[in-house]
Amino acid sequence: MLHSLWRNRGLISSLIKREVVGRYRGSFMGILWSFFNPVFMLAVYTFVFSVVFEARWRGGSDSKTEFALILFAGMVVFNLFAECANRSPGLILSNVNYVKKIIFPLEILPVVALGAAAFHLLVSVLVWLLFHVLFFGMPHLTLLLLPFILLPLMLFTLGIAWLLASLGVYLRDVGQIVGVATTALLFLSPIFYPVSALPENYQTLLHFNPLTLVIEQTRQVLISGTMPNIKLWGLYLIGSSTVAWFGFAWFQRTRRGFADVL
Repeated sequence: MLHSLWRNRGLISSLIKREVVGRYRGSFMGILWSFFNPVFMLAVYTFVFSVVFEARWRGGSDSKTEFALILFAGMVVFNLFAECANRSPGLILSNVNYVKKIIFPLEILPVVALGAAAFHLLVSVLVWLLFHVLFFGMPHLTLLLLPFILLPLMLFTLGIAWLLASLGVYLRDVGQIVGVATTALLFLSPIFYPVSALPENYQTLLHFNPLTLVIEQTRQVLISGTMPNIKLWGLYLIGSSTVAWFGFAWFQRTRRGFADVL
């Protein structure tokens, strides 16, 4: 898996750049939309949850801006996973011409999708940082740990993307199922509420959600300024690496039949 990614690193970089630029090609503001979209969403979250629902974060202050930043931190993590998961079932189907080219490394298509999602995550984090500086000053230095917190999630997402990209070729209903599943996952993840807000029995169940730990640790390093649990992070890294390896192995095993099905 690592050898394939390293060998095709130049092609991956070029395709990610084309993916990001191509998404906004032809629009008046172009790639600036990647900045204004999270700004707009942050403003919407602030208004809807803080003004309309008058929601407050348990254990936090009554600041509407702080609530929006806490919520937005969770959404940034979720969006990375959801964008890749929702796109994955159609990656091979929308690139049939690559399937017919035997020399093209199909396994990099999910990596490209993850790279594009990571770019938008980076922009969203910059928007979060800008708002935090404007309203609360400089964030904690633990912010620098964010890439390490997100690493296991990216490996897990990549493994799921390889698996779904393969299944999407053989089972066309996978795309519809994933869309429903990610919508449900949005509300079953501690994005709009902390884990501590749930009854103790449900807190245990919520930790089986692969997004729960990374969302909680993201808020720790961005907002609380506390160090994450290294043991839990290490276990999550091992588990997500296993998922990535399995997803890659499954993709490589099943790709032999792509041309026949398509």
